[in-house]
Formats: sequence, structure tokens, C-alpha cells
Amino acid sequence: MKPEAFTQQIQKALANPELQAALDANAERRILAGQQSRASLPEPWEVMRRKAHAVRSEVIENLDTYLEQFTAMLSQNGVVVHRAKDASQAAQIVLQIAQSHQVRLVAKSKSMVSEEIELNHVLEAAGIEVVETDLGEYIVQLRHERPAHIITPAVHLRRREVGQTFHEKLGIPLTEDIPTLTSVARQRLRQVFLQAGMGVSGVNFGVAETGTLCMVTNEGNGRMCTTLPRIHVALMGLERLVPTLDDLALMLYLLPRSATGQKLTVYTSLMHSPRRPGDPDGPQERHLVLVDNGRSAMRQSPLSEALLCIRCGACINACPIFREIGGHGYAGVAGGSSTYPGPIGSVVAPGLFGQESFGHLARASTLCGACKEVCPVDIDLPKLLLRVRAGMTPAAVQQKPPAPPSNAPKPVRTGVRLFAWFASSRGRFVLAQKAAALVTRLAAPFLRTSFGEWIRLPAFTGWGYSKDFPIPASRTFRDRFASRQALKIEISSTGSELPVQHTIPDQTAESSSVSSRLPEIASQELTTRFANELEALGGKVSFCTPQELASHLSSLLRERNIQRIQSWEASSLPEDLFNQLQASGIEISCEPDPQAQAGLTGALAGIAETGTLVLTSGLGKALTASLLAPLHIAILRASDICANLPQALALPEVQQSPAAVLISGPSRTADIEMTLTIGVHGPGELHVICLKTPDENVAKHNL
Repeated sequence: MKPEAFTQQIQKALANPELQAALDANAERRILAGQQSRASLPEPWEVMRRKAHAVRSEVIENLDTYLEQFTAMLSQNGVVVHRAKDASQAAQIVLQIAQSHQVRLVAKSKSMVSEEIELNHVLEAAGIEVVETDLGEYIVQLRHERPAHIITPAVHLRRREVGQTFHEKLGIPLTEDIPTLTSVARQRLRQVFLQAGMGVSGVNFGVAETGTLCMVTNEGNGRMCTTLPRIHVALMGLERLVPTLDDLALMLYLLPRSATGQKLTVYTSLMHSPRRPGDPDGPQERHLVLVDNGRSAMRQSPLSEALLCIRCGACINACPIFREIGGHGYAGVAGGSSTYPGPIGSVVAPGLFGQESFGHLARASTLCGACKEVCPVDIDLPKLLLRVRAGMTPAAVQQKPPAPPSNAPKPVRTGVRLFAWFASSRGRFVLAQKAAALVTRLAAPFLRTSFGEWIRLPAFTGWGYSKDFPIPASRTFRDRFASRQALKIEISSTGSELPVQHTIPDQTAESSSVSSRLPEIASQELTTRFANELEALGGKVSFCTPQELASHLSSLLRERNIQRIQSWEASSLPEDLFNQLQASGIEISCEPDPQAQAGLTGALAGIAETGTLVLTSGLGKALTASLLAPLHIAILRASDICANLPQALALPEVQQSPAAVLISGPSRTADIEMTLTIGVHGPGELHVICLKTPDENVAKHNL
């Protein structure tokens, strides 16, 4: 029988109309967004996810080799690497780092590994305050709950419940207005970022060849936690590696589309080292804690394919069971909910934390295959769920004989054994098919429901009451398939006409006249596409020449009555721009300035296919200039726009900088009722000034 706590959670979830409405809204919007975003992939979805499966399989198969390469590059870059064999050791490592630096306040970005090792409890027990800064995580922390989804932690809550929580915990007037609630969170958390002695974050991917830590976020809190505090500690499951930056680009094509329906998240952070001498910002120390906690054992078990997971949450959104019971419904024997819910959680939880505690979760599945269809790395989750049901977990593999008993109810075990006896013989199976069809057709008139072609079995079976049971077909599939094959053979024997050959007219002369203008045309197309993509994300683009830049920028600031800005240093901006702005009365700071009304930066490059800016840190280039102020103004040369993401990641400056960030539009969130809200922790407005030289024939974008 199912554990009592699990059954109670299911009943509680099904009886909660607010939860049902929230889960329905999440599933419908996430699934639709994911389907629409796949249309913009550079290659067909199936092709790209098979490539991703191959890349991740290669990593898991040769994990020790890639870990050795990865940690060597991290150490070379100045990152302190720690290895943790289990949850307790991982949490103690973070605690020791905090205590050695007398840290009293920790700003924490979203990290499922930190939930897995219960880091907050360990730090708080030692007297260290921990504040979750992701909006959804902040909400559930105030409510003393676990996240209900790995992407949208507060997916189970409606705006009324969030408003009530803020009213009770933060003392604000009761409101259900989502922008107001988001603004309150921004104001309360801003001081946490500025005062925290340590920032803790997760890692989405580690790149073995470069020692890169990649983190994807939308709100800006992740960048705050990894840039402002003097100590940054990153937590990473040791399986979350890719071999190269090209492989990272492949994963970044798939992860955001599967998670939130975006081409790229607003912020993709690429971290290589701590702050270097002379850098204006960034952590003085950067640590990485590589967490095993059962992963090595799982890698040697029949559940190893689950380690390919990139934590997009697509299988959770597609699962009909999750849509009914939510993340908190996946309860263990002890009563607490699993860190990882949904189909992937029903494999990972028993794989990492034990069959005895979480093995029953694999029965919370229809085995419909929807999870496999949406998985961006093509994990065969139905197969893995069946293996968990059969007790094929890491502990069982280590024990070998005797195998642990199945946790299936006795009638189910008996039925499966009976089915196996019939199915093991072709003759018995065909006989059973025909007998079942005959019996049900004879009984159908007495058991038929009002729907006509469905029958109702006795109530204790559930079929016909909570499920539909169709009347068996008059012919078996084997018979129909054989007839169809015979028909194909008959048609093919008659032959068919060859396709008509079409000739293409000679266009050599026209092609030669166009070829000389290809670089010019390509430049125009890249610039136009970049502007279109960025504006679709809510950003703004304007054009001018380098000679017009100072007056253009001054006008932009005057229109908004902005007198104080944080900026990159003069040496990192176009010549004399800094002096001209000061001469026009603009007060400029090159240090992190929470009071600045705008941030001014350059940009290493733009990415046309996603409307993304590429910024690197280093001498004279404060990352906080693109993060703290409500308005971010970036200067980008049209000639620096790349066609796609792999080209941008291949730029030497990206790999050589202490940290780089890809920015795709203004800060945003949809953590409350899937309602998009702009300007959470980062800028609410992004304006790009695109520079073109007078002789460039670049058509101005229709703003």
C-alpha cells in the first residue's frame, strides 16, 4: 500500500480548488510557451535533443575524466574547489567558509542542491541569517514551505495568498496587485544584497575545457549574489558538466525554451575567477562545492540516465499527475515533500535518497510518455519509472541477491505474474487476446455506458467510473498489421512513376552582382534582427554615429530627468564621452552606486538571433553598472553584432574575463500566477544605443 503521508498529501491537494487552478494555469502556459519557442531553434527539436543526449551521456560515462579537467581549470583560474561526499559534508563546508570570514548574513540565489542538502537549516542553526532572494523562493521562505517546483517555487500559490503572506510577514497593506508585491520584494531585498557578507548560488552547467561556471536567471538576484558580496560560494551537483563552450551553447538553446519558453534567460552569467587586481567589483573569493550525495552510486545503477537531467522542469509541467497534486504532493515516508517533484523527482529521489523513503513516488505516474516527449535531453523517464517500481535503485544494485521485494500491492503483483505467463508464449498471448475480446463483446450490452463505445466494469476496478475502458477491437493489432503489410507489398509490386525533374534557370549574372554586396547585406540583416529581437523582449534600440553619441545620450538622460549615473570608466567607453557627459552636468560614479538613476556600459558584442548583449568584467568595467540602476544604457557597435550564440561564446574576451554576462532584455519574473512583471531586482528598462559609422548603409530601425 502507498505510504499514509503520500496518500494524505494527494487527498489534500485534490481537495484544494486554489491549488488546482494554479497548477492548471502553470501547465497550460508553460507547455504552450515551450512549443512555440522550439520553432526558433537553429535545427529541428528532435535533432538538437538527440545531440544533447549524446553530450550528456558522454559526460556521465567519462565523468571522472571531465571532473579532473574541470577542477584543474577552476584551480588555475583562482577558484577554490571543495568536494563533498554527502549532504552533511557539503553543508558543513559552506558553514566553515562563512564562519572563517565572520559572515552574519547570506544572500542566496535559487539552488536545488542547497535544498537537497538543507543548507539554510545548517547555517541558521549556527546563527547565520539566510535570505532567499529569488522572488518565488522568498515567498515560500516567508511561509516556511519547500519550493513546489524547481523553476517556479511558488507555483502552488494564488496572488491572494501571496498578498496575505506579505501582509502578515512584512507588515504591508493587504493587496493582490502583483507589480506592487514585486516592488515590495525588490525594496526589502536590495539592502540584503548590499549588506551580505556571502552570496550562495547554484550552477546550471560547468564547462570542463574552460572551468566556466554558468548560471541562468531572469530576475537579477543571481547576478547580485555572485557579484556584490565579497565571498561567493557556488553549489553544483558533480554531474552538471559539459565538455566545451560549443556544448554549453547547445544546452542554452534547449534549457530556457524548455523551462520558461524563452530563447535565452534575461541573464546568463559565465564566471571564471574571483575579482582580479584593479577590478571594480566582483567577489574577492569564489568557491565551488561539488556535491556527490549519492550521484556516484546512481551513476553505476540502472537509473544512471536520470543524471542527464538539466533541471528544466518540462517533464513536471507536462505530467498529468503533477498537474493534480503539485510539488508538495510528492511526500516521502517520513511525511516531508521530496526536493525534486514530478517524473524526474520520482526517479531522482529514490535514486539519491533511498527506495524505502521515496520508491512509492514512481507509482504516481500514468506512464503516458508526455515527460519523455518534452525532455530536451531525451531521457526515457517511463523506462526509469518502471525500474524504480521494480526496485532497481543504487542500493539494490549494491546488495545484488537477494533483490529487495517489490512495493507493489499484492493484487498488482499477482496480475503482472499472470500477464507475464500469457505474454511469454505467442500462442497463449493470441488465445488470451481473442478470449478477452469475445467475453467483453458479449458482456458489452449489459456493461455499456451512455457514451456508447465504452464499457463500465465493477466499481472496485475504477474502470468506467474514473477511467474509460473501450470495447476491444474486433481484430487484433497483429492481424491488422499483417493485412496492412500485405497491402503495401501489393501496391509496391505495381510500380510508380518517377518524380518530375525541374530545371533551375541560370542566375549566374544576378548572383555575381549580389555577391559583392553580401557583407553589407549581412551586416544590415544582423543589425535589424538584433533590434527586432531585443524590442520583442521589451528593450529599446536607437541608432547614431560615434560623433552623435554624446548629444544623443545627453538627450536620452534629460528626457528622463536623470542627473546621476553609474558608468564604466572613461577608458572603457568611446573616446571623450565621459568628459562630455560631465560637462553637460551629469554626475558620474564608477563605483557601485545604489542611488544612481541609470547605469552606462559598453558591450563586447550583440547576438542577433536572441537580441542579447554580451558584457565582460575587468579593468574599468563594473558589472554592477548594468545591474543596480532602474535603467541600463549600453553602447554597442553595429559591427560587433554576432549572428548566433556559439559565435559569441567563442570570443576570446568572454573566456579571458573574470566574469561575463549575456543580457536579453530587462529584468523580469512570472513567479506569481505566471504573470509577467518587469524590473524585479535588475533594471526595468534596457536601452541600447547602436553605433554605425557614416559610410555604413544600415537602415534605421522603426522604433
